[in-house]
Amino acid sequence: MADPAFLRDPYPVYAALRRDHPVRRTPHGVWYVSRHADVEAALADLRLSNDRDRMTSALFARDGGLRALSRLTERLGRVMTNTDPPAHARLRGLVNKAFTARRVEQLRDRVQEITDRLLDAMVARGRRADFVADVAEQLPVTVVCELFGIPAADRDRVAAWFHRLGDITGDIDRAEAAVIAFEDYLGGLIRDRRGGDGVDIISALTAAQARGDRLTDDELLSTCFMVVTAGDQTTTHLIGNGLLALLRHPDQLALLREDPGIIPAAVDELARYDTPTQAIIRVVAEDTPFAGHTLPAGDLVYLLLGSANHDPDHVPDPDRLDLTRVRPPGARPLTFGHGPHFCLGAPLARLQAQTAIATAVRRLPDLRLAVGDDELAWHANPLQRRLRALPIRY
Repeated sequence: MADPAFLRDPYPVYAALRRDHPVRRTPHGVWYVSRHADVEAALADLRLSNDRDRMTSALFARDGGLRALSRLTERLGRVMTNTDPPAHARLRGLVNKAFTARRVEQLRDRVQEITDRLLDAMVARGRRADFVADVAEQLPVTVVCELFGIPAADRDRVAAWFHRLGDITGDIDRAEAAVIAFEDYLGGLIRDRRGGDGVDIISALTAAQARGDRLTDDELLSTCFMVVTAGDQTTTHLIGNGLLALLRHPDQLALLREDPGIIPAAVDELARYDTPTQAIIRVVAEDTPFAGHTLPAGDLVYLLLGSANHDPDHVPDPDRLDLTRVRPPGARPLTFGHGPHFCLGAPLARLQAQTAIATAVRRLPDLRLAVGDDELAWHANPLQRRLRALPIRY
């Protein structure tokens, strides 16, 4: 799945999988699940595990990139995304308060201020820019650093670590070095915040630990790491992919300009149309009957969210971008997952994407691509759909 044609447009491959091999096993014991109903069911099935030790063992048993990926999985410790219930529910409950709809809504004005500042700086530099580098990467880094109380003087360094982590397929050694450096940095912040009265997320988690909320030092560090990095990457992809989709569909761009109030529904449709997280991995904890197959314990399962969001049995005419799409009852996109591991940062990611895209469309009336469509480059990680750059003119 690292073929350049697939990276440019994976959706025809997904369509063929749904048609011919909706649940497919490779000779190496890796399953691909591509239909919406099956992916949704798998996400809620606790026999498909996210446990770190199971995942590391399964990845290490394979060759090449998967074995290298197991090193990072091992390093990341016991975080929500590397645990199964009931431990998962305990860890998630400690973090969830930071991402309630009410708390996220309180951030709206600040997100708008940051967005305006980034666009001011971009426009001041000229009439051409890279929207990914100038806005899509900068906005989530700034927001997440503020939420965690990361000093402004350290944000360039933190952003550089994020950038390395976002391209783990390019150089696993550099990605692992970034993990180690960022863990050391977060460990210092945790030590400094203990016993304090700060309102940032690190202070809240250290206070929870002090109250005896069964949060080990390893879990505290790993949870901070996961929330910081996950909030950055997914939002960057969502903003970049979303704006590109609008530039490729001038009628939909015009529609948003005419009616800015549709931006919440528009971002949901953009996230469905070109899904930021294309796939997530589970490992089979026990032999599991599934969609007419038996999944053997220890096999890896790739749940193709991007394919599920383009399943015509889930949504009519799925390859058409329609910002005013009315979905049938219960036809929920799987952009942010489903079940116990549903992305708790989804409301914040949506808010940032709504703000960045709506503001760019409003402030840049001559917004257009600065290169041919075939000149756009994508990161090689098939699990994430992320532009390397989005050159624009305005």
